[in-house]
Amino acid sequence: MIDGFHDECGVAAVYGNSEASNHVYLSLYAFQHRGQESAGIASCFPGERFTSHRGRGLVSEVFDEKKLSELKGSIAIGHNRYSTSGKAILENAQPFSIEYARGRLSLAHNGNLVNSHHLRRELEQKGAIFRTTNDSEVLLHLIAHNRHDTFIDVLKSVFSRVRGAYSIVMTDSERVYGMRDPLGIRPLILGELEEGLVLVSESCALDLMGASFVREVNPGELIVIDGKGYESIELLPVPGNTAHCIFEFIYFARPDSYQFGSYVHDVRKELGRTLAREDSTEADVVIPVPDSGIVPTLGYSQESGVPFEMGLIRNHYVGRTFIEPRQSIRHFGVKIKLNPVRSIIEGKRVIVIDDSIVRGTTSRKIIKMIRDCGAKEVHMRIAAPPTICPCFYGVDTPTRTELIAHNHTLDQIRTYITADTLQYLSHEGMFASAKGGKEMFCSACFDGDYPVPFDEHCHMQD
Repeated sequence: MIDGFHDECGVAAVYGNSEASNHVYLSLYAFQHRGQESAGIASCFPGERFTSHRGRGLVSEVFDEKKLSELKGSIAIGHNRYSTSGKAILENAQPFSIEYARGRLSLAHNGNLVNSHHLRRELEQKGAIFRTTNDSEVLLHLIAHNRHDTFIDVLKSVFSRVRGAYSIVMTDSERVYGMRDPLGIRPLILGELEEGLVLVSESCALDLMGASFVREVNPGELIVIDGKGYESIELLPVPGNTAHCIFEFIYFARPDSYQFGSYVHDVRKELGRTLAREDSTEADVVIPVPDSGIVPTLGYSQESGVPFEMGLIRNHYVGRTFIEPRQSIRHFGVKIKLNPVRSIIEGKRVIVIDDSIVRGTTSRKIIKMIRDCGAKEVHMRIAAPPTICPCFYGVDTPTRTELIAHNHTLDQIRTYITADTLQYLSHEGMFASAKGGKEMFCSACFDGDYPVPFDEHCHMQD
């Protein structure tokens, strides 16, 4: 079992650029962290058929120069996937492309439809045949079965029935569409190239492709891009609150991205500062669990005055090894990814900062490594509250019973991971650091307060 939250997905779209597929490829590369299971791109010239390529693995493994050169067109959409709904098979790789009564449609989706199981059964009873186990295919069937006159009316009708989290890019080979769910759970950014417009999951992709930031797509908004520019349509009614995923700030998003009205780096650093203000532990050094622990540790150090050091070094080129010793090398899985620096740790009182404790097994192994390097004391600090509930909105998480904080006290967790002390960031500190409150963010993984009700199929997965 992997001890952690898996990333989700990333989407990208480019309209009106002669190198549309290349720009989408760069976008997928920029947010490779959002999904490493599969990648895909579909492209076309206006009014023509799609050319597409999808494959399992990293972007660099799926595409090469030859494959990219075959993806011709001035319109392209792309997708990085980590499965949160549907099996890890090539058939589930996106974008999905179809030809139906209205013409052509290609779609890529980040999120999870919490009533997809119910909608799927309903469609199957009407004769729909599914090729995949992915909830995104449900959207294509709903669109294809809808009989409203205009495509905009079709989308209004379809998405009024859909519940869950979604940031979606689509193309009908004439236009590009981008939309977010009414609570804005997942991010989506509008940008502009010298030639054409783009939609991406994270703003860091704009920097790589040389595009400028225009704005975030609003919750419930549909952006329609064509040769005249872009049009904004209020597709769905929006409640008074939003439910931006606060875990985007804590872990998922790259620190150099801008979303939900803030720079991720700034929020992450403030999480560490707030954690330091809530803590009074005396220590000689504070070290991060890389990479997501680095920025909050910097904030903690600056606020507390405890010196910051890179006491754990991460191997960024791990991949998979065909050798996995079962007994000869203890804690092999963690050791191949992280290794402590003895000169920083030996004889020191050490504070270790991470973004979360999920099952606790990784934290236990990290603390063992630090103690083996001669640390005098090891104090574990988490730059977020305890994770007590799974996510059903597009993040692959352990079940409720597998989350150590769901059924163990703080002291029981501390004992299990063998830390001298353990402290989490408070809920109040988390919201204050993110410059918002319960009315702005979804924090269900920390408090069990789910903003969108889900059907019995999600309960079965819990």
